[in-house]
Amino acid sequence: MFNQLKKITRALRSPSAEERELNYLNGSIDRIDLEYRQRQIDRGLFRRSF
Repeated sequence: MFNQLKKITRALRSPSAEERELNYLNGSIDRIDLEYRQRQIDRGLFRRSF
């Protein structure tokens, strides 16, 4: 019973800022794109609160 509940809660939770940043970096095509994305993250792209 509790294992099913854990699975459901894991599936419904939103990704953390670190996970979103890592996914964004992993989507880079080449070194230039990776450096651009790193600069965007350093400027707070995923850390802003609206």
